[in-house]
Amino acid sequence: MKKLFLVFILATILLTQALAEASSINISAGNSISRTVDEGSSVVAYHRKHLPKINCNDACGNRCKKASKRKRCKRACKTCCVRCHCVPPGTYGHKNLCPCYARLRTHGNKLKCP
Repeated sequence: MKKLFLVFILATILLTQALAEASSINISAGNSISRTVDEGSSVVAYHRKHLPKINCNDACGNRCKKASKRKRCKRACKTCCVRCHCVPPGTYGHKNLCPCYARLRTHGNKLKCP
């Protein structure tokens, strides 16, 4: 009975450690989070890096000014702008300058951002 209990405690400790390491991995999907550990203590603080503010109305207005369906274009563009904090320059293309904007897809796996 004691051996079973010790195995259970050991498994719980290993699982907790694995989950802690998995949660400390920095997954960047637009927002980046840095991890700070104070030396000599077990305090861990997470800080979001502040992304530059962008005026999505103006940026999407410029992006969609030549679109045949401007309202639809601006609606999709604003959604992408809010998530990515960037809009590629020009009215078409240049998505390599804003990779997050180029990666977003709809439920039908089509490109979401114009």
